[in-house]
Amino acid sequence: MRPLLQRAPIILAAILAILAPRALHAEARLLIEADSGKVLEAENATVPWYPASLSKLMTAYVTLQAVKDGKITLDTLFTVSPIAASQSPSKMGFRPGTQVTVDNALKMMLVKSANDMAVVLAEGVGGSIDGFSAMMNQTAQKLGMTQTSYVNPNGLPADGQITSARDLAILARAIIKNLPEYEYFVHIPSIRYGKRITQNFNRLIGRYPGADGFKTGFICASGYNLIASATRDGRRLIAVVLGASSGTMRSVRAAQLLDRGFANNGLTWLRPSLGTVDQLAPIDASPPNLRDEVCGGKHHKPSDEDDAPVASSAGGPASASATGDGSNAMFLASGLQAPLQKPSEWLAAPPAPSEPIVVYTGPTRSGAALVAAVAADSASQDAAAKHGKRSHAAKKPAAGPKTADASAKPDAKKPDAKPAVRHANVKPTAPADPSVAAKPAKPKAAAKPKAAAKPKTPKTSSETKPAG
Repeated sequence: MRPLLQRAPIILAAILAILAPRALHAEARLLIEADSGKVLEAENATVPWYPASLSKLMTAYVTLQAVKDGKITLDTLFTVSPIAASQSPSKMGFRPGTQVTVDNALKMMLVKSANDMAVVLAEGVGGSIDGFSAMMNQTAQKLGMTQTSYVNPNGLPADGQITSARDLAILARAIIKNLPEYEYFVHIPSIRYGKRITQNFNRLIGRYPGADGFKTGFICASGYNLIASATRDGRRLIAVVLGASSGTMRSVRAAQLLDRGFANNGLTWLRPSLGTVDQLAPIDASPPNLRDEVCGGKHHKPSDEDDAPVASSAGGPASASATGDGSNAMFLASGLQAPLQKPSEWLAAPPAPSEPIVVYTGPTRSGAALVAAVAADSASQDAAAKHGKRSHAAKKPAAGPKTADASAKPDAKKPDAKPAVRHANVKPTAPADPSVAAKPAKPKAAAKPKAAAKPKTPKTSSETKPAG
């Protein structure tokens, strides 16, 4: 018995060592008043965390500060570099050499969470990813974000890319206080590029009464993150949720925080003071890695887009979706409390009707020129879709003993060997329609395989480059 008692402290320490990391791996949550910075709720608020795409808020802040200082304008054109084009999704997928304005790049980055657009802005403002990251870190220190360090502008996994709920709340307040004229960028409900409409990944926008910001983020190591804000009766609250288990859960957690904050408005004097957000004491620890918990055993790779509805048609406002009758959206549009009380119900409802913000490539346009730019981007999407179908058909094994289909495969890929053009309108000279190749061979048709058997042009770098 005595040896067991002597070992009790060691056993207790081992148990605590097992339980402590699990405590740190719990979600981090923080609720503050936007105006005063007063902390209303805090849980693991100063535990270091991986920011994921919440990093893009600092990218937007540094970029918009450069606009405010007159160094660039919203109409300034930046060019998509090979580095930007090689970023992992979510992204717009533009080819190197494509030009986009600061205004459009910001909208694409903040609504679609486009990683390539974050790099476009970083290279355009800071000269390089490293140069811009230094600007991000300088700004973070200036704002009092003492637990934050940046390595890249989009939040893709990288050693040293760290923040906390405390620091993210400080950043959200800074956007509201220091850049009020540009704050609309963080609560755009949806964007339209060509024929594709993308809803904001922040599902509180257009659904939760009073929601007016900010940004979502996800990587396996961080879990699902969200900074959300809402305003009621002139009082604005900011909620930060880090490490949620799903996109839906981060929205639910943020809504619950906001609900309690607004419900207790008249009783805040009864609660013990937690001070202001900048007074929260940082915790010296390593960020929890939630990879196994969030992404382990999944049949698909989770992403920030998991719970974000995306409509592919572009006919009229992005109002009611295929689910729901839009009743919740009407209440939101009228400013009244939504009749659906359970978060799972209003999250499943369509967002309030809104006209998607049009985004496009090239310089700033209006009127007929804007219509032409949208049409050109739509044509580019159509050409890319047709090319993708041809490539997919070319990879299929030939059916039966027919050899005409197999010999036609080089022709299906031949356009890729030509210099890349912006809208990919170049089409193959040889018929690419499978129905043409399937017709019975005729004397004239028999000569076609010989034309297709010309020496193959080596694949270009765009074909051999990893998709990222």
